[in-house]
This record gives sequence, C-alpha cells and structure tokens, in this order.
Amino acid sequence: MQNSVDRASLDQWYVLDTEAVIPVGRSHNRLLGTDLTMEKDADGQIVVRAEGRVDPLPLRHRFGFLWTTLGSPEREIFPLPEADEADRRYVPCGVVTVRASGLRIVENFLDMAHFPFVHTDVLGAEPHTEVMQYDVEIRREEDEVWATNCEFFQPQAALSATNGISTKYMYRVMTPFTTILYKTCPNADDRWDVIGLFVQPLDPDRCRAHPIMYLIDDVSTTTELIHFQQMIFLQDRIILENQRPVLLPLEPRKEIPTRADASSIAYRRWLKEKGVTYGATTAA
Repeated sequence: MQNSVDRASLDQWYVLDTEAVIPVGRSHNRLLGTDLTMEKDADGQIVVRAEGRVDPLPLRHRFGFLWTTLGSPEREIFPLPEADEADRRYVPCGVVTVRASGLRIVENFLDMAHFPFVHTDVLGAEPHTEVMQYDVEIRREEDEVWATNCEFFQPQAALSATNGISTKYMYRVMTPFTTILYKTCPNADDRWDVIGLFVQPLDPDRCRAHPIMYLIDDVSTTTELIHFQQMIFLQDRIILENQRPVLLPLEPRKEIPTRADASSIAYRRWLKEKGVTYGATTAA
C-alpha cells in the first residue's frame, strides 16, 4: 500500500484522542503513516513529537479533543457553534479502529441509502428504502461540502425517540477527514441534534474514527447514548472493512452512482479538486 502523503491531506488538523483519556507519561499514536510520541505531565501539559522530526508538533484543544498536524494548515479548526451551547449534552463516543480508508468512512457517513439494510429497524426499515431527492453544493467561501433538505423515515432516529419519524438531515464535510450531521431533534422542534465524525488516518487503508455528539436530551444516560452510537458505528464497520476496492475510487468510471449518491459525487469531486490521494485511488 503506497504511503506518500499529498499536500492537501498533510495540511489539515487531525484528532489524536479525547483529551480526557490521554494518560500521564509517554504514549504512542500514529498519523498519516508517521509514528507519534505523546508526553503528558502531571499538570496536564502535552507535547507530541513525530518520528524523524526535532521540533514538537503544533497542538490545538477543541471539542474535548487533542488535534495536531504534520503540515501547515491555512485555516484554524472549523467552527461548530453548537459545541458552545450550555444546554447541550457533550458525548464523546470513544474511538473505533477500522481497516478501511478514512475517506471511505466519511463517504459512508454521508450515505442514507444503507440505513434500512445495515441499521435495520433503527435508522431505517423496509419498505421505506427510497432516498428522496436532496440538495448538494460545494460552498466555496467556507470550502465545505453541504447536503441539505435530506429526509428519511427512521423507526428510531435517536435513543430518546419513542416512535418512527421522518427525520430531516443536513450533512457538512469540513475537511477531507471530518464531517458533521445535523438531524431532527426529537426533544426540540426548533433545533438540531449534532453528530460529528473526526477520522484519524493511520495509513491509507487503516484509521481511527472518533464520533462525538452534541444533543438536546435530558433523559438518556451518557452510557446509553454512547452504546447507541457505538452500536450504529460497529454495524457500519462490518460493511466498511469488506468494501472493495479498499481505497476510495476517484475515477468516475470505477463505480456507478445513483441519484441517492449526490453527496458522494460532490465529495469525490471536491477531493479531486484539492488533490487528495491519501486513502484514494485515481486509477481507471
């Protein structure tokens, strides 16, 4: 598996871990094929070094995570106003290692068509299998991919939901390896529940996925919320680890899209514009 890193992938911020779980002392991590050493002192100060480099890596502390980069990002970490709303439940959902391209994971996150077949009787169910037409755009000013006016019937859209509802969605891809879902909130008609997925590419065909939720839910326990989200993601992992080719094809003739794949088409086009190849294949 090729391990060269394109400039567009290099010049991004990546999550390494939830800050609360980083142990005091020395620990090890990995990013984009490079081994990392993390040192945390008794006061909570953290230094991260990359193999073959003398100077420590730049760090950011945001959304409860520790972020770093191996390159020179043009922007700071994307804004997420909901993360600062005092009445939201902040639920970091652990980390899942997946033997798949990080780009495949983001694309799977955008896909509604698999709900009835992979998340049966939770996020979808037959005969409600049709993905209604929705809107997709690449927002040039923010340099993000957005899918809006998405709607899908779900038997249990959230842990706090008691009945099946037609759930509204908005999808947002901020960087090649980070994405957020805004969805109907069963407990507040005028607000969205927010679910983020921050992917840490270890190698082109292996990554760690860091799910996080900001919810309006004062009923469910934190343990219940984490178990619900991990159940969903582990169902996805089975599919992701069996997809072929392992790397995400950016050559349009490699796979045949349907109308339901509009967000995937825009995401792949955006990746090609940027020159992202880490975790992808461009061969016809």
